[in-house]
Amino acid sequence: MNNIAFNIEEIRDRVSTSLKASNRPGDAVTLLAVSKTRSVADINEAMAAGIEDFGENYLQEACAKIKEISFSSSKPPRWHFIGLVQANKTRTLSELFHWVHTVDRLKIAQRLSNQRPEQLPPLNICIQVNIDNEATKAGVNLKDVPALAAEIHQLPRLKLRGLMIIPQKEADKAQRKKTFRTLAKTLNRLKASIPDLDTLSMGMSADYPLAIQEGATCIRLGTALFGPRSD
Repeated sequence: MNNIAFNIEEIRDRVSTSLKASNRPGDAVTLLAVSKTRSVADINEAMAAGIEDFGENYLQEACAKIKEISFSSSKPPRWHFIGLVQANKTRTLSELFHWVHTVDRLKIAQRLSNQRPEQLPPLNICIQVNIDNEATKAGVNLKDVPALAAEIHQLPRLKLRGLMIIPQKEADKAQRKKTFRTLAKTLNRLKASIPDLDTLSMGMSADYPLAIQEGATCIRLGTALFGPRSD
């Protein structure tokens, strides 16, 4: 068994254990492989091991991978954009991706909706929340989430799915647990007006079991899945 397939098997075991401990269904979490800086060969290995969802941060790099894999694979994966969204890149994002996890402004959401091709299904959207109000991090302030969610929900070519966070790097286990729980509570409150919200994109290689315990439905794993990056 190659390293990527072995890593995926170990991750699935840990995910299953975390779900059982939380009394959640076995299919409650999507494993999103963070493939930024990884090769097409690495992605193909992960696909062969059953991974269907890949997250990219850098648009130019992602475009080349998406095009190559779409030509070579009989069943291309679902592509998620998890990097900073720039206004001049929204057309390409709207055309090539299935999900965008990092929307934090109405202007960006409007551009994605206006530019989403009619022949494609609505683009799945998560609102990125800057839950710790970090000055150097993208994301909408927690108190502004309900208003932005209500506006995005009305856009015709988008489907608002839920919320996404990146916790503080320095946060300890207790702080991360509190952060994950706060996001879960926020999503539950939003469901009162937008009942079909179903996604908590939270949890990365260092903390995904904890995120699952607090209700994560999409965990974004890079190093745990592919191994350390060479850069």
